[in-house]
Amino acid sequence: MRTAQTEPTAAPEERTGVWLIGARGSVATTAVVGAAAIRAGLARQTGCVAALPPFAELGLPDFDRLVFGGHDIDETPLVKRAEQLADAGVLPYALLGPLAADLAEADAEIRPVGGGGGGAAGRQDLLIETLAADIDSFRRRAGLDRVVVVNVATTEPLAEPDPACASTEALDAALAAGESPLPYSAVYAYAALKSGCAYVDFTPSAGARLPALHEYAVAAGLPYAGSDGKTGETLVKSALMPMFARRALAVRSWSGTNLLGGGDGAALAEPSRARSKVESKRRVLDEGLGHPVEGGVHIHHIAALGDWKTAWDHIVFDGFLDVRMTMQFTWEGCDSALAAPLVLDLARFMALAHRVGESGPVPALGFFFKDPVGSTVHGLEEQFTALVDWARAAAAGRV
Repeated sequence: MRTAQTEPTAAPEERTGVWLIGARGSVATTAVVGAAAIRAGLARQTGCVAALPPFAELGLPDFDRLVFGGHDIDETPLVKRAEQLADAGVLPYALLGPLAADLAEADAEIRPVGGGGGGAAGRQDLLIETLAADIDSFRRRAGLDRVVVVNVATTEPLAEPDPACASTEALDAALAAGESPLPYSAVYAYAALKSGCAYVDFTPSAGARLPALHEYAVAAGLPYAGSDGKTGETLVKSALMPMFARRALAVRSWSGTNLLGGGDGAALAEPSRARSKVESKRRVLDEGLGHPVEGGVHIHHIAALGDWKTAWDHIVFDGFLDVRMTMQFTWEGCDSALAAPLVLDLARFMALAHRVGESGPVPALGFFFKDPVGSTVHGLEEQFTALVDWARAAAAGRV
Protein backbone atom coordinates (compact mmCIF):
# COMPACT_ATOMS: atom_id res chain seq x y z
CA MET A 1 0.00 0.00 0.00
CA ARG A 2 1.22 3.49 -0.81
CA THR A 3 0.33 6.81 0.75
CA ALA A 4 -0.92 9.70 -1.34
CA GLN A 5 1.94 12.09 -0.64
CA THR A 6 4.67 9.95 -2.18
CA GLU A 7 6.75 10.83 -5.20
CA PRO A 8 9.47 9.01 -7.13
CA THR A 9 12.89 9.57 -5.68
CA ALA A 10 16.34 8.07 -5.58
CA ALA A 11 18.55 9.40 -2.82
CA PRO A 12 21.57 7.18 -2.04
CA GLU A 13 23.16 10.21 -0.34
CA GLU A 14 20.60 10.01 2.46
CA ARG A 15 21.86 8.83 5.84
CA THR A 16 19.91 5.81 7.00
CA GLY A 17 19.91 4.49 10.54
CA VAL A 18 19.69 0.76 11.20
CA TRP A 19 18.37 0.22 14.73
CA LEU A 20 18.87 -3.40 15.74
CA ILE A 21 16.81 -5.10 18.43
CA GLY A 22 19.28 -7.58 19.91
CA ALA A 23 22.13 -5.34 18.79
CA ARG A 24 24.90 -7.29 20.52
CA GLY A 25 23.80 -10.71 19.33
CA SER A 26 25.70 -12.80 16.78
CA VAL A 27 23.60 -11.78 13.77
CA ALA A 28 23.65 -8.08 14.61
CA THR A 29 27.39 -8.07 15.33
CA THR A 30 28.12 -9.87 12.06
CA ALA A 31 25.94 -7.38 10.18
CA VAL A 32 27.76 -4.38 11.70
CA VAL A 33 31.18 -5.92 11.00
CA GLY A 34 30.13 -6.85 7.47
CA ALA A 35 28.82 -3.38 6.63
CA ALA A 36 31.98 -1.77 7.98
CA ALA A 37 34.20 -4.20 6.07
CA ILE A 38 32.35 -3.55 2.79
CA ARG A 39 32.50 0.19 3.40
CA ALA A 40 36.28 -0.03 3.96
CA GLY A 41 36.85 -2.17 0.89
CA LEU A 42 37.93 -5.13 3.03
CA ALA A 43 35.12 -7.49 2.00
CA ARG A 44 32.98 -8.29 -1.00
CA GLN A 45 29.18 -8.16 -0.93
CA THR A 46 28.90 -11.95 -1.13
CA GLY A 47 25.45 -13.03 0.05
CA CYS A 48 23.95 -9.54 -0.35
CA VAL A 49 20.93 -9.79 -2.64
CA ALA A 50 20.84 -6.01 -3.12
CA ALA A 51 24.26 -6.21 -4.82
CA LEU A 52 22.81 -8.20 -7.74
CA PRO A 53 22.50 -6.43 -11.13
CA PRO A 54 18.70 -5.91 -11.08
CA PHE A 55 19.08 -3.62 -8.05
CA ALA A 56 22.15 -1.66 -9.14
CA GLU A 57 20.41 1.59 -10.10
CA LEU A 58 17.63 1.78 -7.53
CA GLY A 59 19.06 4.44 -5.24
CA LEU A 60 19.39 2.10 -2.26
CA PRO A 61 21.42 3.58 0.63
CA ASP A 62 25.12 2.95 0.16
CA PHE A 63 27.04 1.22 2.94
CA ASP A 64 28.87 4.44 3.76
CA ARG A 65 25.47 6.04 4.48
CA LEU A 66 24.36 3.41 7.00
CA VAL A 67 24.61 4.20 10.73
CA PHE A 68 24.04 1.50 13.35
CA GLY A 69 22.55 1.52 16.82
CA GLY A 70 20.05 -0.50 18.80
CA HIS A 71 18.78 -2.00 22.02
CA ASP A 72 20.04 -5.02 23.95
CA ILE A 73 19.97 -6.39 27.47
CA ASP A 74 23.52 -7.72 26.95
CA GLU A 75 26.26 -5.31 28.03
CA THR A 76 29.14 -7.08 26.23
CA PRO A 77 30.83 -4.47 23.97
CA LEU A 78 30.59 -5.10 20.25
CA VAL A 79 34.38 -5.34 19.98
CA LYS A 80 34.35 -8.18 22.49
CA ARG A 81 31.41 -9.89 20.76
CA ALA A 82 33.31 -9.66 17.48
CA GLU A 83 36.35 -11.26 19.14
CA GLN A 84 34.15 -14.09 20.43
CA LEU A 85 32.74 -14.65 16.95
CA ALA A 86 36.25 -14.65 15.50
CA ASP A 87 37.25 -17.28 18.09
CA ALA A 88 34.26 -19.33 16.88
CA GLY A 89 35.35 -19.04 13.25
CA VAL A 90 32.47 -16.78 12.23
CA LEU A 91 34.49 -13.62 11.58
CA PRO A 92 38.05 -13.24 10.20
CA TYR A 93 40.51 -12.05 12.85
CA ALA A 94 42.10 -9.80 10.23
CA LEU A 95 39.04 -7.53 10.24
CA LEU A 96 38.96 -6.82 13.97
CA GLY A 97 41.84 -4.34 14.15
CA PRO A 98 40.94 -2.20 11.10
CA LEU A 99 37.27 -2.09 12.10
CA ALA A 100 37.68 -1.48 15.84
CA ALA A 101 36.69 2.20 15.54
CA ASP A 102 33.56 1.30 13.53
CA LEU A 103 32.51 -1.21 16.16
CA ALA A 104 33.14 1.25 18.98
CA GLU A 105 31.04 3.88 17.16
CA ALA A 106 28.12 1.48 16.73
CA ASP A 107 28.50 0.23 20.31
CA ALA A 108 28.16 3.78 21.63
CA GLU A 109 24.70 3.90 20.04
CA ILE A 110 23.38 0.74 21.75
CA ARG A 111 21.01 1.40 24.63
CA PRO A 112 19.96 -0.90 27.46
CA VAL A 113 16.35 -2.05 27.34
CA GLY A 114 15.26 -1.01 30.82
CA GLY A 115 11.73 -0.83 32.12
CA GLY A 116 11.00 -4.55 32.02
CA GLY A 117 9.24 -5.02 28.69
CA GLY A 118 6.13 -7.06 29.25
CA GLY A 119 3.85 -8.52 31.84
CA ALA A 120 4.18 -7.40 35.41
CA ALA A 121 7.78 -6.20 35.01
CA GLY A 122 6.73 -2.68 34.02
CA ARG A 123 4.14 -0.53 32.31
CA GLN A 124 4.28 -1.18 28.61
CA ASP A 125 3.07 2.30 27.67
CA LEU A 126 6.01 3.87 29.48
CA LEU A 127 8.48 1.38 27.99
CA ILE A 128 7.17 2.09 24.48
CA GLU A 129 7.69 5.81 25.09
CA THR A 130 11.24 5.19 26.36
CA LEU A 131 12.20 2.96 23.44
CA ALA A 132 10.71 5.38 20.91
CA ALA A 133 12.57 8.26 22.56
CA ASP A 134 15.85 6.31 22.22
CA ILE A 135 15.23 5.89 18.49
CA ASP A 136 14.24 9.54 18.05
CA SER A 137 17.39 10.63 19.89
CA PHE A 138 19.51 8.38 17.65
CA ARG A 139 17.93 9.92 14.55
CA ARG A 140 18.65 13.48 15.69
CA ARG A 141 22.09 12.80 17.10
CA ALA A 142 23.34 11.06 13.94
CA GLY A 143 21.59 13.46 11.55
CA LEU A 144 19.61 10.66 9.88
CA ASP A 145 17.00 11.04 7.17
CA ARG A 146 15.21 7.89 8.26
CA VAL A 147 15.62 4.86 10.52
CA VAL A 148 14.80 1.22 9.82
CA VAL A 149 14.28 -0.93 12.93
CA VAL A 150 15.16 -4.63 12.55
CA ASN A 151 14.30 -7.23 15.17
CA VAL A 152 17.07 -9.85 15.38
CA ALA A 153 16.48 -10.67 19.04
CA THR A 154 15.88 -14.14 20.45
CA THR A 155 12.65 -15.81 19.32
CA GLU A 156 9.96 -15.35 21.95
CA PRO A 157 7.31 -17.90 22.97
CA LEU A 158 4.23 -17.86 20.75
CA ALA A 159 1.72 -15.58 22.46
CA GLU A 160 -1.99 -16.22 22.64
CA PRO A 161 -4.06 -13.43 20.99
CA ASP A 162 -5.16 -10.70 23.40
CA PRO A 163 -8.47 -8.94 22.60
CA ALA A 164 -6.77 -5.63 23.35
CA CYS A 165 -4.56 -6.16 20.28
CA ALA A 166 -7.51 -6.33 17.89
CA SER A 167 -7.44 -2.60 17.13
CA THR A 168 -5.23 0.42 17.79
CA GLU A 169 -7.97 2.07 19.84
CA ALA A 170 -8.39 -0.98 22.08
CA LEU A 171 -4.63 -1.34 22.46
CA ASP A 172 -4.06 2.28 23.43
CA ALA A 173 -6.89 2.09 25.95
CA ALA A 174 -5.43 -1.02 27.54
CA LEU A 175 -1.94 0.48 27.68
CA ALA A 176 -3.28 3.71 29.22
CA ALA A 177 -5.01 1.61 31.88
CA GLY A 178 -1.66 0.07 32.85
CA GLU A 179 -2.28 -3.28 31.18
CA SER A 180 0.43 -5.22 29.34
CA PRO A 181 -1.29 -6.91 26.39
CA LEU A 182 1.68 -6.92 24.00
CA PRO A 183 4.26 -9.67 23.58
CA TYR A 184 7.76 -8.31 23.99
CA SER A 185 8.53 -8.14 20.26
CA ALA A 186 5.37 -6.10 19.68
CA VAL A 187 6.47 -3.58 22.31
CA TYR A 188 9.52 -2.88 20.16
CA ALA A 189 7.46 -2.86 16.98
CA TYR A 190 5.03 -0.31 18.40
CA ALA A 191 7.91 1.85 19.63
CA ALA A 192 9.45 1.74 16.14
CA LEU A 193 6.19 2.73 14.50
CA LYS A 194 5.52 5.43 17.09
CA SER A 195 8.90 6.94 16.22
CA GLY A 196 8.02 6.95 12.52
CA CYS A 197 10.28 4.09 11.44
CA ALA A 198 10.00 1.24 8.98
CA TYR A 199 10.07 -2.07 10.83
CA VAL A 200 11.36 -5.56 10.00
CA ASP A 201 10.59 -8.78 11.90
CA PHE A 202 13.55 -11.06 11.18
CA THR A 203 12.31 -13.54 13.82
CA PRO A 204 9.03 -15.50 13.96
CA SER A 205 7.93 -13.46 16.98
CA ALA A 206 4.65 -11.53 16.78
CA GLY A 207 6.21 -8.11 16.18
CA ALA A 208 4.15 -5.82 13.94
CA ARG A 209 1.78 -8.52 12.70
CA LEU A 210 -0.81 -7.90 15.42
CA PRO A 211 -4.00 -6.30 14.02
CA ALA A 212 -3.61 -3.21 16.20
CA LEU A 213 -0.07 -2.56 14.98
CA HIS A 214 -0.96 -3.29 11.37
CA GLU A 215 -3.77 -0.75 11.66
CA TYR A 216 -1.41 1.82 13.14
CA ALA A 217 1.25 1.26 10.45
CA VAL A 218 -1.26 1.73 7.64
CA ALA A 219 -2.75 4.85 9.23
CA ALA A 220 0.71 6.32 9.85
CA GLY A 221 1.95 5.52 6.33
CA LEU A 222 4.75 3.25 7.55
CA PRO A 223 5.97 -0.01 5.98
CA TYR A 224 6.78 -3.21 7.80
CA ALA A 225 8.07 -6.59 6.63
CA GLY A 226 8.60 -10.08 8.00
CA SER A 227 8.70 -12.62 9.28
CA ASP A 228 11.37 -15.17 10.19
CA GLY A 229 14.41 -14.75 7.97
CA LYS A 230 14.87 -17.52 5.39
CA THR A 231 18.53 -18.49 5.66
CA GLY A 232 19.03 -22.24 5.44
CA GLU A 233 16.80 -25.31 5.24
CA THR A 234 13.71 -23.30 4.29
CA LEU A 235 15.66 -21.49 1.57
CA VAL A 236 16.35 -24.88 -0.02
CA LYS A 237 12.70 -25.89 0.42
CA SER A 238 11.48 -22.79 -1.37
CA ALA A 239 13.75 -23.61 -4.31
CA LEU A 240 12.81 -27.32 -4.45
CA MET A 241 9.03 -27.08 -4.00
CA PRO A 242 8.39 -25.53 -7.44
CA MET A 243 10.47 -28.30 -9.02
CA PHE A 244 8.07 -30.97 -7.79
CA ALA A 245 5.08 -28.92 -8.95
CA ARG A 246 6.53 -28.22 -12.40
CA ARG A 247 7.31 -31.91 -12.91
CA ALA A 248 3.84 -32.96 -11.64
CA LEU A 249 5.45 -35.10 -8.94
CA ALA A 250 3.26 -35.71 -5.88
CA VAL A 251 5.00 -34.97 -2.59
CA ARG A 252 3.68 -37.33 0.11
CA SER A 253 5.89 -36.44 3.07
CA TRP A 254 8.62 -33.95 3.93
CA SER A 255 10.42 -34.34 7.23
CA GLY A 256 13.24 -32.19 8.55
CA THR A 257 15.65 -32.39 11.46
CA ASN A 258 17.45 -29.20 12.50
CA LEU A 259 20.55 -29.22 14.70
CA LEU A 260 21.36 -25.78 16.07
CA GLY A 261 24.10 -24.46 18.31
CA GLY A 262 24.57 -21.00 19.78
CA GLY A 263 22.07 -18.80 21.55
CA ASP A 264 19.34 -19.40 18.99
CA GLY A 265 19.61 -23.14 19.44
CA ALA A 266 19.51 -22.79 23.23
CA ALA A 267 16.41 -20.61 23.03
CA LEU A 268 14.64 -22.96 20.63
CA ALA A 269 15.32 -25.87 22.97
CA GLU A 270 12.35 -24.46 24.89
CA PRO A 271 9.20 -25.94 23.30
CA SER A 272 7.26 -22.69 23.77
CA ARG A 273 9.85 -20.78 21.71
CA ALA A 274 10.33 -23.53 19.13
CA ARG A 275 6.60 -23.61 18.40
CA SER A 276 6.59 -20.36 16.41
CA LYS A 277 9.63 -21.46 14.38
CA VAL A 278 8.11 -24.86 13.61
CA GLU A 279 4.81 -23.29 12.58
CA SER A 280 6.45 -20.85 10.17
CA LYS A 281 8.40 -23.72 8.61
CA ARG A 282 5.21 -25.79 8.33
CA ARG A 283 3.35 -23.01 6.53
CA VAL A 284 6.07 -22.89 3.87
CA LEU A 285 5.28 -26.49 2.90
CA ASP A 286 1.50 -26.41 3.22
CA GLU A 287 1.13 -23.13 1.32
CA GLY A 288 3.98 -23.76 -1.11
CA LEU A 289 2.79 -27.23 -2.12
CA GLY A 290 -0.89 -26.31 -1.95
CA HIS A 291 -1.77 -29.22 0.35
CA PRO A 292 -0.68 -30.59 3.72
CA VAL A 293 1.92 -33.36 3.77
CA GLU A 294 3.05 -35.85 6.36
CA GLY A 295 6.16 -35.25 8.38
CA GLY A 296 7.30 -32.28 10.40
CA VAL A 297 10.24 -30.26 11.59
CA HIS A 298 12.25 -31.26 14.64
CA ILE A 299 14.67 -28.83 16.27
CA HIS A 300 17.48 -29.96 18.55
CA HIS A 301 20.03 -27.86 20.43
CA ILE A 302 23.59 -29.15 20.01
CA ALA A 303 25.83 -26.78 21.96
CA ALA A 304 29.00 -28.16 20.34
CA LEU A 305 27.90 -26.78 16.95
CA GLY A 306 28.41 -23.21 18.14
CA ASP A 307 27.16 -20.76 15.53
CA TRP A 308 26.72 -23.47 12.91
CA LYS A 309 23.55 -25.33 12.01
CA THR A 310 22.81 -28.56 10.16
CA ALA A 311 19.52 -29.54 8.57
CA TRP A 312 18.70 -32.96 7.13
CA ASP A 313 15.52 -33.37 5.07
CA HIS A 314 13.84 -36.52 3.81
CA ILE A 315 11.23 -36.20 1.04
CA VAL A 316 8.92 -38.94 -0.22
CA PHE A 317 7.19 -38.40 -3.56
CA ASP A 318 5.26 -40.33 -6.22
CA GLY A 319 6.20 -40.44 -9.87
CA PHE A 320 4.63 -41.97 -12.98
CA LEU A 321 2.47 -45.04 -12.24
CA ASP A 322 2.66 -44.11 -8.54
CA VAL A 323 6.24 -45.31 -8.24
CA ARG A 324 7.41 -44.24 -4.78
CA MET A 325 10.74 -42.35 -4.66
CA THR A 326 12.75 -40.32 -2.16
CA MET A 327 15.07 -37.37 -2.04
CA GLN A 328 17.35 -36.31 0.79
CA PHE A 329 19.53 -33.27 1.32
CA THR A 330 21.81 -31.92 4.02
CA TRP A 331 22.42 -28.22 4.60
CA GLU A 332 25.26 -27.03 6.80
CA GLY A 333 25.89 -23.35 7.33
CA CYS A 334 26.99 -20.59 9.65
CA ASP A 335 23.80 -18.99 10.89
CA SER A 336 25.17 -15.49 11.43
CA ALA A 337 26.99 -15.40 8.08
CA LEU A 338 23.78 -16.48 6.33
CA ALA A 339 21.52 -14.03 8.17
CA ALA A 340 23.67 -10.88 8.39
CA PRO A 341 23.70 -9.96 4.67
CA LEU A 342 19.91 -10.36 4.57
CA VAL A 343 19.58 -7.97 7.51
CA LEU A 344 21.62 -5.43 5.53
CA ASP A 345 19.53 -6.08 2.40
CA LEU A 346 16.29 -5.60 4.29
CA ALA A 347 17.46 -2.37 5.90
CA ARG A 348 18.32 -0.97 2.47
CA PHE A 349 15.14 -2.17 0.73
CA MET A 350 12.97 -0.94 3.60
CA ALA A 351 14.64 2.47 3.43
CA LEU A 352 13.47 2.59 -0.18
CA ALA A 353 9.96 1.46 0.81
CA HIS A 354 9.82 4.16 3.48
CA ARG A 355 11.15 6.81 1.13
CA VAL A 356 8.51 6.17 -1.53
CA GLY A 357 5.67 6.02 0.99
CA GLU A 358 4.79 2.35 1.25
CA SER A 359 2.53 1.59 4.21
CA GLY A 360 1.59 -1.66 5.87
CA PRO A 361 3.22 -4.96 4.88
CA VAL A 362 5.54 -5.09 1.86
CA PRO A 363 4.70 -8.51 0.33
CA ALA A 364 7.48 -8.34 -2.28
CA LEU A 365 10.06 -8.67 0.50
CA GLY A 366 8.66 -12.16 1.13
CA PHE A 367 11.73 -13.41 -0.75
CA PHE A 368 13.64 -13.00 2.52
CA PHE A 369 11.19 -14.76 4.85
CA LYS A 370 9.79 -18.16 5.78
CA ASP A 371 6.39 -16.71 6.69
CA PRO A 372 6.01 -13.56 4.55
CA VAL A 373 3.42 -11.06 5.73
CA GLY A 374 0.93 -10.10 3.07
CA SER A 375 1.78 -13.04 0.79
CA THR A 376 1.29 -16.79 0.50
CA VAL A 377 3.85 -17.13 -2.32
CA HIS A 378 6.77 -19.37 -1.27
CA GLY A 379 8.51 -20.39 -4.51
CA LEU A 380 11.94 -18.77 -4.47
CA GLU A 381 12.11 -17.76 -8.14
CA GLU A 382 8.57 -16.34 -8.10
CA GLN A 383 9.46 -14.39 -4.97
CA PHE A 384 12.63 -13.05 -6.56
CA THR A 385 10.72 -11.88 -9.65
CA ALA A 386 8.22 -10.10 -7.39
CA LEU A 387 11.10 -8.43 -5.50
CA VAL A 388 12.73 -7.19 -8.71
CA ASP A 389 9.43 -5.89 -10.10
CA TRP A 390 8.55 -4.11 -6.86
CA ALA A 391 12.00 -2.57 -6.38
CA ARG A 392 12.09 -1.18 -9.91
CA ALA A 393 8.56 0.17 -9.60
CA ALA A 394 9.32 1.71 -6.20
CA ALA A 395 12.46 3.43 -7.45
CA ALA A 396 10.46 4.83 -10.38
CA GLY A 397 7.58 5.97 -8.16
CA ARG A 398 5.10 3.47 -9.57
CA VAL A 399 4.18 1.46 -6.46
